[in-house]
Amino acid sequence: MLFPTHLAIAALLGWRSRLSTAWLLVGAALPDAVDKSLATLGVVDLFHTVGHSGLLVVLAVPVAYYSRSGLALAAGWGSHLLLDALHIVVNGRPTDTLFLVWPLAVPPMPMALPPLSFARQYLWSPSFFLELVIWAALAAVVVVDRRRGTA
Repeated sequence: MLFPTHLAIAALLGWRSRLSTAWLLVGAALPDAVDKSLATLGVVDLFHTVGHSGLLVVLAVPVAYYSRSGLALAAGWGSHLLLDALHIVVNGRPTDTLFLVWPLAVPPMPMALPPLSFARQYLWSPSFFLELVIWAALAAVVVVDRRRGTA
């Protein structure tokens, strides 16, 4: 998914739960903030490595257990990983979800595109249309909540 969708989903989670929206947003931004920076600096070759590794759950669980802020941070991070994995599967590249166990495994033919090239390639892909559906659903939730007076 594109970065704004990660943030929108985190905001919706904050809106619909008692978790801190700010910490959900930080958690949702964290994987890309870490990995895009590392790849841009040439530290790693791929854009889904350290921050996108599901193996970090060994750190996320204690952080989530420690406080409600930690739980929100971990939930935002987890939502990011889930959305990225969904995007990859919808686009017909299920083996690329091996990023979830980086560094134990690396996708056999990962898309190592820088962010702007990725965005151009992403337009008109199957998950692009899924993302449009997600945004329409988010807009519908906002409209319904405003009509009910809960927004």
